[in-house]
Amino acid sequence: MSALVDSLFQEILLACQRVYAVADATPLEMFRGPSLPFRLFLKREDLGPVKSYKWRGAYNRMALLSAAERGCGVVTASAGNHAQGVALAASLLGVRARVFMPRSTPEVKRSAVAFLGGDFVEIVLQGDSFEEASHAAVAEARETRRVFVHPYDDLQVMGGQGTLAVEIAKAAKAPFHAAVLQIGGGGMAGAVACWLKRQYPGILIIGVEGEGQASMAAARAAGAPVALPHVDIFCDGTAVPRAGLVPFEACEQLVDEYVTVTNGEVCWAMQNLWEGNRIITETSGAMGVAAALKIGERLRGWNVLAVLSGANIDFGTLGYVTRNSNIGGATRRHLRVRIAERPGEFLRLLGGVFQGCNIVDLQYGRTDAAVAWYTVGVAIPDDALRAICRRLDAAGIAWEDVSGRADVAYRMIRYERALVRSPVFLNLDFYERPGALHDFLSEHVVTQEGDICYFDYTHTAERVGHALLGIEFGDGAARARFLAALPSRGSGFRSCRVVTVA
Repeated sequence: MSALVDSLFQEILLACQRVYAVADATPLEMFRGPSLPFRLFLKREDLGPVKSYKWRGAYNRMALLSAAERGCGVVTASAGNHAQGVALAASLLGVRARVFMPRSTPEVKRSAVAFLGGDFVEIVLQGDSFEEASHAAVAEARETRRVFVHPYDDLQVMGGQGTLAVEIAKAAKAPFHAAVLQIGGGGMAGAVACWLKRQYPGILIIGVEGEGQASMAAARAAGAPVALPHVDIFCDGTAVPRAGLVPFEACEQLVDEYVTVTNGEVCWAMQNLWEGNRIITETSGAMGVAAALKIGERLRGWNVLAVLSGANIDFGTLGYVTRNSNIGGATRRHLRVRIAERPGEFLRLLGGVFQGCNIVDLQYGRTDAAVAWYTVGVAIPDDALRAICRRLDAAGIAWEDVSGRADVAYRMIRYERALVRSPVFLNLDFYERPGALHDFLSEHVVTQEGDICYFDYTHTAERVGHALLGIEFGDGAARARFLAALPSRGSGFRSCRVVTVA
């Protein structure tokens, strides 16, 4: 190994003397999610003093400030976790800190920084992104000659972050064969890999990056850190446009391979962490688990380590997580299928081509008197999806894959009122079990002279599904007969209410 790796190892060793004056070690816990061909262990950094590992690096760096540097104070930039670490260190060490945060930073994170730092911290809202806030912070540090405490591109910051690996080695009852480590700027991954490689010489270090934010992959391709033109911020803790130079050099020597995970795979990992261990982690915190679940069979029989790097999640994000957890780890895809515009045709489609499928989305509005285009969202394994496509082809049903299209994602459901006679719109709440929706349609819609003219349903991970259903009738008398026979509740559905739609 190089002089850099040797220096990083020494920094981790020295940092232990400082960080344990602040907090005790976080636990190592067995993952109790779905049955896996390997044993997965979780390093619970979400239980640290700022609910993230970031305090370790911030405190270690600030504890090394000279008396003159402490008197001047420090500057940093962060969208959340590192800012909280600097705030904690500032209050403990009596050092004033100016923390630059993007204007888009949620109030909950700003409040946490203010609470931890008290009178020692001043929050400066600057720019709309982390990069803009960081540029402003660096400029101020240069002008005022204050120390800039970098979130990851600093050997002493990395040394502090690496202390979590020291705890792992002490707590482990058996050697680790692999570690899946999330990467933003690369500081934590490089430091943890440095220590684990010394403790377990044969360990496989797998770097994990989020789709749309793979700054380390870009650095490896270019031979040096480069700025990404666009960064996906769903996994906000790792949403870094440029990998650090020091972490890049360390990861080049210590990380054996890389895996990219999608936002859906991260959501699926978060669901499994909750169901198995009752852990709610932030999105970036679940990336290592997402990679382990994705790799699966390759790790058979191994002891595998993942770091739950934080739990500072915005409450509003949980709704997105539940809607996009890929419903059991399957692939979520949207197919637009064409059928004849006549009563019962859609029900036959559900009971035929899509029979037994996990349907998580339905979008349809009548726009043609003869042809109906239904958008059907399914959450199924890839082989089952291919089987559906083959059945559609065999039945002569035209279809296209519209997954990811903006009109589908934003539910732009067109509806031509002039093509609809005597409609009824129902707000339907049905129990989320296989066949419940099909049963309601077959028992109460198709047999009552009705024809579907509008459908809006999406799976929300609740036990009760919600749909807006439009039904057309040939005349007012047929409409009246339907309403007279329609129960307010029944087998498979909890409530059915007539609503007014313009």
